[in-house]
Amino acid sequence: MREYFPLIVIGAIIGVLSVIFIVAYALIKDKKTAIGFDRNMKDSDLIKRLLKYARPHISSFLLVLLLMIFSISYDVIAPLMVGYIEGMIKEDFELNKLFALVAVYASILIVSLISTYFQSIILQKTGQKIVSKIREDVFEHIEKLSHDQLNHIPVGTLVTRTVNDTNSLSHMFVSLLVNLIKNVFVILGVLTAMLCLNYMLTLTVLCFIPFVVLFTLIFRKFSRKAYRKVREKITDVNVYLSENLSGMKIIQIFNREERKKAEFDQKNNDLGNAKRSQMFTFGIFRPMVYMLYISSILALFYLGGRGYINNVNFLGQAIDSATIVTFYMYTNKFFNPIQSLAEQFNLLQHALASAEKIFTVLDIKPTIEDSEDAIELDKIEGNIEFKDVWFSYLPNEWVLKRVSFKVNAGETVAFVGSTGSGKTTILSLICRNYDIQRGQILIDGIDIKKIKISSLRRHFGQMLQDVFLFSGTIKSNLTLKDDNFKDDEIIKACEYVNADSFINKLHNGIYSEVRERGNNFSQGQRQLLSFARTILHKPSVMILDEATANIDTETEALIQNSLEKMMNIGTMLMVAHRLSTIQHADNIIVLSHGEIIEEGSHNELLNKKGKYYNLYTLQYNKELLKKGV
Repeated sequence: MREYFPLIVIGAIIGVLSVIFIVAYALIKDKKTAIGFDRNMKDSDLIKRLLKYARPHISSFLLVLLLMIFSISYDVIAPLMVGYIEGMIKEDFELNKLFALVAVYASILIVSLISTYFQSIILQKTGQKIVSKIREDVFEHIEKLSHDQLNHIPVGTLVTRTVNDTNSLSHMFVSLLVNLIKNVFVILGVLTAMLCLNYMLTLTVLCFIPFVVLFTLIFRKFSRKAYRKVREKITDVNVYLSENLSGMKIIQIFNREERKKAEFDQKNNDLGNAKRSQMFTFGIFRPMVYMLYISSILALFYLGGRGYINNVNFLGQAIDSATIVTFYMYTNKFFNPIQSLAEQFNLLQHALASAEKIFTVLDIKPTIEDSEDAIELDKIEGNIEFKDVWFSYLPNEWVLKRVSFKVNAGETVAFVGSTGSGKTTILSLICRNYDIQRGQILIDGIDIKKIKISSLRRHFGQMLQDVFLFSGTIKSNLTLKDDNFKDDEIIKACEYVNADSFINKLHNGIYSEVRERGNNFSQGQRQLLSFARTILHKPSVMILDEATANIDTETEALIQNSLEKMMNIGTMLMVAHRLSTIQHADNIIVLSHGEIIEEGSHNELLNKKGKYYNLYTLQYNKELLKKGV
């Protein structure tokens, strides 16, 4: 046995040095790069940011660590007791002593199990609180993004980040971090006990550790890529589903089911291939670690058996059967945490890949934010002025050029022009859904960039062509879950815009169900509900964008009557497809290619016989043809 000692010591030293070298190399190579929307981040940065969410719950984690001490004590003490019992049975057997040892062993086991139970309960509660907070932060951040940013990020991507990726983090806080710490303490405790028991056999086991570390680092590199690929493919599937389920009616109308199924099958297969690659990476790592564990056991039995047969006594440490049994159990407990690291690395890479995607969203800086000196507006009169406004969605592709006009409080102003002339853009700029590149937009003489966004938008009521209704009831859609509105106020608002004409026919009135996107109501009914919603919130400025487009004649009459009433409430800005609906406007602004070419009342513009006259005449003649006149 003595002749093997120098080789064992050298092997152990090389092992420790190789571990230090490999870990240092891994840290140096762990760089951060940024590639578009998805980024590759350092693991250390991700963990630091995740731990910030855990910081408020530090007391719960400290309690878990305290309970962990009891569960770790079993892993360290149990092999010693089994070895002692084995030695006692062989040399100095006493039944009462055996019963006492078994009772102590059982007590330690029970304490360990109870500690593990409460540890799991605390971690589950704490982990869910942390994940819930992350999910809230992601959703809150998405709410702050500008319209332009939301238009460029697929809805399915944001859903995946908010739901799937945050769920993946729950394992990290519920079990992963604590188990990693527990495994480290178990390894240190077992290693200390092994060194105290026998140096030579301990060094023998340590010779196999560098290979474990090497395989772990290799696994870390490939598993991270595999998990990132899986997350990307899951996102692709969610994005595809979100888009195509929303457009399923169009798919069915044009008989494209087979084509879309083939496209989905391709994305599903890509996800399956990514998951198989992930499982293949994990499937290689675990058997490699197990092979090293078996090799260490064989080496232990060989050297321990020779030492026992030859009755070797090294530095006062004899090798007997009890030592071999104890070391066998310790080696098992030493490699079990290392083997479980495979699963923990599995979960860690899963969590970090998800965290990377989540923080990528959280790191998107909103393009439209309040300035430091932004003010609150308790109320506005409704005076609006555009001063030489230039705007483009894309650099140097101007949608608006040299646009200047004034709207006095209480006036109704309409914008007309061909498609792409900039009508809807003007309405979006007033609410600061986008920021202009040149010029100035004033509300009551104040630049809108100096007004807090939430304060500015609170005074506007927008009624768009594509009305969005949420799942719930008519009441919840009108109040937007604001409990300050009473039923009488809601009913009066509905009556004011003629929405009561169909609400009163419903069995539950304003408590009637609204299905997803309001698909159980006609387009005209949805538009009337949007009018009622706007009136209920008492805006100072009302914005209507193609509110009467594609509406049947009967509903148009109701909407027209509603519009005439609403014109008396405050300032109104309109974009109308049907020019008949804007004849009573105080001012009509005609746009062409982003510039104002005409301005005046309905009669003034007809007398000019310019662009507006041509549009009105063309539309009027079409109406006559439809009626057969």
